Amino acid sequence: MSIDFLISVLNNMKNPKKINRNNAAIIVLEQPKLIKHLVSITFEVDNSLSIKAAWVLEWICTHHGINYVLPYINEFTENIKNLYLDSATRPCAKICEHLATAYTNTQDNETKRILTNTHIDLIIETGFDWLITDQKIAVRAYTMNALYLFGLEKDWVHKELQHLISSKIIHESKGCEARGRKILALIHKMKKV
Repeated sequence: MSIDFLISVLNNMKNPKKINRNNAAIIVLEQPKLIKHLVSITFEVDNSLSIKAAWVLEWICTHHGINYVLPYINEFTENIKNLYLDSATRPCAKICEHLATAYTNTQDNETKRILTNTHIDLIIETGFDWLITDQKIAVRAYTMNALYLFGLEKDWVHKELQHLISSKIIHESKGCEARGRKILALIHKMKKV
């Protein structure tokens, strides 16, 4: 199957309803070579199909496993900083959270083996950028979780995250306040251990 086939699948998606994302994901997973094209289209940020590609990529990572994005982790981590449309940023922030969860999960050796310090640093850098810029609550929530988890490996992250949440994020909205307080409590608990 070619990129043209994938483009037709994405064009046929009318909206991000679960059934549409699931159907597109099933088609892509039947032809795993299409995932490479899905990742590439996700980062064609001025292409309207990039949003749909991000929806499907996130659905695959959430419901079928983060391992599907790992072969393309260089392209993913190098390009997430370029996203500017919320509809593409939100699913990629969720993928970053999945990567952080898998990396800090002691039983996921595949993610630990593939995710390098460079990949983690790129996710962390982009995450902090998302937290200091105007982003929707979901992007901030996924990002705070990812940064907290990567902060278990990199000490400095918790200090910066704690400062940012306390000084900025908890004052922005009820949703940000709730997630921010949860993350602050986790960081505080880690300090006591």
